[in-house]
Amino acid sequence: MVLFSGFFGSVTGLFSTPPETMVAEIYNSQTLPILEATANPNANAGVGGSEIVIVDDSALYPEVGSGGTADITPVQFNSDKISTYVVQEGDTISQIAEMFRVSTNTIRWGNDINTKDVISPGQRLVILPINGVRHTVVKGETVKSIATKYEGDIDEILRFNELSEGALLAVGDVVVIPNGEVHSAPVSVPSSGGSSYTKVPVVNGYFANPLPGSVITQKLHGHNAADFGAPVGTSIHASASGEVIVSKAGGWNGGYGNYVVIKHGNGTQTLYSHMSTNSVYVGQYVEQGDLVGFIGLTGKTTGPHLHFEVRGATNPFAY
Repeated sequence: MVLFSGFFGSVTGLFSTPPETMVAEIYNSQTLPILEATANPNANAGVGGSEIVIVDDSALYPEVGSGGTADITPVQFNSDKISTYVVQEGDTISQIAEMFRVSTNTIRWGNDINTKDVISPGQRLVILPINGVRHTVVKGETVKSIATKYEGDIDEILRFNELSEGALLAVGDVVVIPNGEVHSAPVSVPSSGGSSYTKVPVVNGYFANPLPGSVITQKLHGHNAADFGAPVGTSIHASASGEVIVSKAGGWNGGYGNYVVIKHGNGTQTLYSHMSTNSVYVGQYVEQGDLVGFIGLTGKTTGPHLHFEVRGATNPFAY
């Protein structure tokens, strides 16, 4: 203390703060001044390397490292505009879909990619801001007819495209159908109940019962569907392994309510609807028997049940 006293005695005149306070400031880590870098008003100056690529004036394309993957991934892209993306060397549809937070099918449908997901560097892709379909209006079409064609929800289409109820569409208008789906043209055959279904091949033993122990309350109806009755909260399981391409929670969704669509390796799809809760997300890979969701009363239904569709093959539970 003698040394400290001597020191502060010699410099007291230089500081307006009492010596005791200065000792506290020197030895208290919470009061020490912290060095700060000089702020640079040019935010881009801190990013070294290659040129920054802007996607459609709405997002930055991440710089690609030597490993062929993005070193910097954008947190979120523009949420209400259709963008264009220029394919880079080494890109795949699944990587681009993950980058823009949409399903792979959204990119396929939006760019007419129908064969083996082949894309080339320099190719410009149309990227929707959400999962769904982009449709160019032709003569005679209405919002209702477009919603029916792509199994979309009219209210969601109106809201997303900022259209009023009863709005007239002009030829050439572009309409986005949130969570819409593209299907090949079906061949309809009247059934005993007056419904129609799609003539599709049989895939024996490929699909497992999505609701084991339940009762089939309605056989072939709608889009190649069967209904399984069970109490609310009963677990629903994937009928076959595959990738989740739709997981919609909330809204009417064309009468499906909360529903999930899984794409399978043999080119078919299965749909699970009226669920209380979805347990999977778009892009997730599920194994046969994995949990998909739970029985509920969402959408167009008069009682708790699973509406189960098979697209691209005969529904083994519908006969």
